[in-house]
Amino acid sequence: ENCIVGVHLGYSAPGFQAILDSQLYLPWEWANDPKRRKMAYVPDDVEFKTKPQIAMDLIDRALQNGIRVAWWTFDELYGRDSNFLDALDFREQRFVGEIPKNTRVWTSKPDVIRHEEQTASGQTKKTSCVADNQPPREVYSLLNHSHKFLMQTWQKYVIKDTDKGPEVWKIKHLTVWRQTNSGLPSTRCTLIVARSVRTNETKFFLCNVVVGENGVTLRGLLRVAFGRWVIEAEFRFSKEELGLDHLEVRGWRCIHRHLHVTALSFLLCSRIRLSLDKGGTRK
Repeated sequence: ENCIVGVHLGYSAPGFQAILDSQLYLPWEWANDPKRRKMAYVPDDVEFKTKPQIAMDLIDRALQNGIRVAWWTFDELYGRDSNFLDALDFREQRFVGEIPKNTRVWTSKPDVIRHEEQTASGQTKKTSCVADNQPPREVYSLLNHSHKFLMQTWQKYVIKDTDKGPEVWKIKHLTVWRQTNSGLPSTRCTLIVARSVRTNETKFFLCNVVVGENGVTLRGLLRVAFGRWVIEAEFRFSKEELGLDHLEVRGWRCIHRHLHVTALSFLLCSRIRLSLDKGGTRK
């Protein structure tokens, strides 16, 4: 509505919510247009980055500032980016994120073939690949054709209570290995398929932790997977009550100042609400 697009990092815990950070998304056409950059006062060191790349920058900044979270969650725009998922794995950050239906995974760990060859300079070059007879499969295909899924019965879970009654989804899950950006298998993951009882909408989620290990439960993963509605409520409050989208500036630094001041205002409201809520707890 106001011609800007941003990537935002939200935080949610029982009785407490906050906006941690925000950064504008600069389209490729803008990033490579000196005239536009000059008019919008975009700093010279700002380069084009995809939204998942910006999100990873925000996560790194949060971690460097001492923020610790139990889980990260995100929609399928980020879940389709294997580089983003690889980066979370590399930083040992647990996630439960939505993924597109064409995401490729293995239902059993594939054999990895390692090659060594000599380069022209005499150095040893090592490469790895997955055996040709073990291609990964799309998660939508697995749901409809894999016997591991077909043998399961749908389990119903109440995701949340709404004004119209409980929101119920049917669930199936499976241990899988996702295909990383290098084409190799990741560590073991949990693939969750959720189908709405009311609308028959189907969602796919991927978690880089296996159900049953280290106290991880399917119900707990579902709470994270469907927890984005809390973040969405945060931004609705920020827009309606704090003026997150009520900006009348077009400069790069000015817009970021507005976003950050709004986040500080949200933090103030959250702290006041927490102090007034005698039953509130921060975790």
